[in-house]
Amino acid sequence: MRFGVLGPVAVWADDGTPARVPEAKVRALLAALLARGGPVSADRLVDDLWGAEPPGNPGNTLQTKVSHLRRALEAAEPGGRRLLSFGPGGYALDAYTDADRFASLLAAARAADDPRAKAGLLADALALWRGPAYADWRDEPFARAAAMRLEEQRLTAIEEQAEARLALGDGALVADELGPLAAEHPLRERLQAAHLRALYLSGRPGEALAGYERLRGRLADELGADPGPELAALHLAVLRQDPALAPPATSAARPRPNLPAPVAGLVGRERDLADVAAALRDSRLVTVTGPGGVGKTRLALAAAAEADEAWLAELATLRGGGLPEVAELAAAALGVRDDAGAGLADRIADVLRGRGALLVLDNCEHLVDAAAEFAAGLLRAVPDLRILATSQEPLAVPGEHVHRLGPLDREAAAALLTSRAGIAAGRDRDAVDAICARLDGLPLALELAAARVGALGAPAVARRLDDRFRLLAAAARGVPERQRTLRATIDWSWDQLDDAQREALCRLAVHPGGCTAEAAGADPEVLEQLVNRSMAAAASRPCGEVRFRLLESVAAYALERAADPGALLDRRDAHYLALVDRIDLHGPLQRHWLDRLDHELPNLRAVLDRTADAAATVRLAWYWFLRGRHSEALRRLAALPADPDTATLAHGFALFGGTRPDGPGADPAAGPRARWFAALGHLHLGDVATARDLLDGALAGFRAAGDDWGVAAVLASRSKQALYEGDLDAARRSGEEALERFTVLGDGWGRLQAADMLGYLAEIAGDYERAGSLHRDGLRRAEDLGLWVEASYRLSSLGRIAMLTGDMVRAKEFHERGERLALEQPHPFAAEFARVGLALIARRTGDLDDAEERLGRCLRWQRDLETESGLLSYGVTLLLAELGFVAEQRGDAARARALHQEGLIAAQAIGDPRAIAMAHEGLAGAAALEGRHGEAAALLEKAAAIREAAGAPLPEPERFDVDRIRARLRSGAGLT
Repeated sequence: MRFGVLGPVAVWADDGTPARVPEAKVRALLAALLARGGPVSADRLVDDLWGAEPPGNPGNTLQTKVSHLRRALEAAEPGGRRLLSFGPGGYALDAYTDADRFASLLAAARAADDPRAKAGLLADALALWRGPAYADWRDEPFARAAAMRLEEQRLTAIEEQAEARLALGDGALVADELGPLAAEHPLRERLQAAHLRALYLSGRPGEALAGYERLRGRLADELGADPGPELAALHLAVLRQDPALAPPATSAARPRPNLPAPVAGLVGRERDLADVAAALRDSRLVTVTGPGGVGKTRLALAAAAEADEAWLAELATLRGGGLPEVAELAAAALGVRDDAGAGLADRIADVLRGRGALLVLDNCEHLVDAAAEFAAGLLRAVPDLRILATSQEPLAVPGEHVHRLGPLDREAAAALLTSRAGIAAGRDRDAVDAICARLDGLPLALELAAARVGALGAPAVARRLDDRFRLLAAAARGVPERQRTLRATIDWSWDQLDDAQREALCRLAVHPGGCTAEAAGADPEVLEQLVNRSMAAAASRPCGEVRFRLLESVAAYALERAADPGALLDRRDAHYLALVDRIDLHGPLQRHWLDRLDHELPNLRAVLDRTADAAATVRLAWYWFLRGRHSEALRRLAALPADPDTATLAHGFALFGGTRPDGPGADPAAGPRARWFAALGHLHLGDVATARDLLDGALAGFRAAGDDWGVAAVLASRSKQALYEGDLDAARRSGEEALERFTVLGDGWGRLQAADMLGYLAEIAGDYERAGSLHRDGLRRAEDLGLWVEASYRLSSLGRIAMLTGDMVRAKEFHERGERLALEQPHPFAAEFARVGLALIARRTGDLDDAEERLGRCLRWQRDLETESGLLSYGVTLLLAELGFVAEQRGDAARARALHQEGLIAAQAIGDPRAIAMAHEGLAGAAALEGRHGEAAALLEKAAAIREAAGAPLPEPERFDVDRIRARLRSGAGLT
């Protein structure tokens, strides 16, 4: 795992994948640990993260952030959490950063005698910078010193590189590049000296002298000093046009015999280029491997361009042959004559020996054995030679360093496509992203697509990618034949495979989500050969399973070449339909099956698209529900032939989507699980009466069938039903029994639901410690199962507990995390739940403007939901009450009364006693504001009686409004 501070703070897994570190405070913790270096005490970190406003329990809060950071590191790379440890000195992050790499390259450059080597090392060091050091935290006190120190080192490296390049005679370029920096740092004499010398060497002595005079004047005005002796000597040398200013003739760059000049620059390969350059310094043979079209040749040529002397031997021009043919081609590239006398390999060695040269052997895959033998022999004969090879598979020569080049990431792919197409970076972003994803981020495919984007537009190209080989078939000029079309590129790779490898490739091609060797029905050894040839990719899962996958373009090609694609698809469909028959998402293996189905989802979708298998669709409905994919479930269920179970399940999913579907509703002939699920949907939208009837029928069916899981599910739902109806004792009994049953069954989701209701009941009773414990346990369980919608709800619930216990900072943090998580899914109901909590916090903290704005947005959302579903929303009663309290706190009694009266009507319609009580409390506030103290007191007494009858008297922390209103009444009566 690598960490980046030379720019925005970043983390990358070993394969280069960026790690996601959620939440600003966790990212701040990461930045502080990197900036401080070594162990950092907890007190210091609390001060770094919160400054003068620490949280209520800073130690526990910090531990929570540390846990979140460890979780993010572990998610990025197995074992990553161990990098963050705690010892006697505090927390320490064992991090290798780009700043460490920068320092190593800087030290190597200073140790190098040769100016070309020095300039190259410094160029590699400066290429690591992605922006200002600690760019996103540089203004924070904890990062300021580290950022300033690194920026100083960067400027010093620029000065040293400029001096090395001037020694090589590179004056004109250095003068242009240093101009802006010299203007930005006018008092850095070393930088100014390099700039003035560069101006002189580029034939601009007048500018050099004028620059010196400006510097002398500024030093006198600002520091009362003259230029230093070195700068003064340089000025005198320029005046005299001293020949000593010219670089030594021996340091001039040698001609590069046959490297072609690049037509266009590399995009998105900065890190790969730096890594290959570093590998060439440590290893004499470096092989860049990767699939066809990934950009191996272009990367190798860019790396070779930095060498003193480099030659290119293009093996793709050889259609066959062995060692003699490879040697003859290399000799021709080097200008070695094939005369009688010494052997050809010896003459090649004689030409290269003693020159510190680099030989590029490009496209070795079709002659890999001969290329390997040639490279090994040449490296033995020429000790100072380095070889950079490109191949779809390694040469397997001792000492070889293999750099595996993968497709571009999303941002780099989009940048390449838009730049080559000549369109604005933000234009048609959805279509551009779709093209990049469908073409797997392959640079060659993207460049071919760019030509069509320029003519047709990105949306049209995205729509036509199902016919990619025809679409991307317009021949590009000036490139090798194998790279002129996408099909030609893959043809080249296909031709290198034997029959067994081609058959295995075709078997993999029907699995869009990748698969195991068993699922493909292929020999694992043959699949490993495909991986070695860069035709397939392999990844190991934590459980030890190895999955193989193809790029989408390779899969499409292989299906075209398959002898009997229909038979391959039939075999795949049978495999995954059998898998669906085995899934068990209602017990202790729930996590295993969720993880398995997550990995197989693209394959399962492909099977259902082709077969529309009803039984598999129904069995997968529960998986879609647990993962929050309601619209996908509804679409697939609705497409099936009419059936009581499928129709009732579809009815339930429509309700979870916020709509009340047309038709008669749940089918009485449906099985108990389908009827229970429909009841769950009705409860979701607050339709308690319909849910009650469905739950009664489902429970009878479950008990008759001996379905213990179904009985537990109904009890959990009844707990929610009873809560809505105000029967808290019944809600508690049902919730506790449901929790006990789900615990015995080992169903994590079920335990979440039952514990959630018990948490709300504990909150109503004022037992915030138990409520918080239940919600924290629920959060851990949801995160463990990957149920991110559930995790969002639990975060918001913890935020509410924090608000009620007076910790408004943590309350806001929890709700904001819950909202972000809900939006990432996306799940609008969970997001709205969090937003309501943020509105309540705003009012509790006295920010009435923010509270009113947030509450108004939430009310409009709930009203739209009521219109869509045709049902009264439970959330509306709370929002009307909160808006009424805002109006009352502003002194607007008429608006407060109107809002609370509307809330009372809604609360009475749904029959929620706690909502009815809150409306009475709100009306009491309006009456007190108008001076009708007797009426206000009576309304408060009535509200208290309603709450007492429901078994839910207001706990002390929730008496915020009641106490405030009573205080007004006492004040109005002259009491203190």
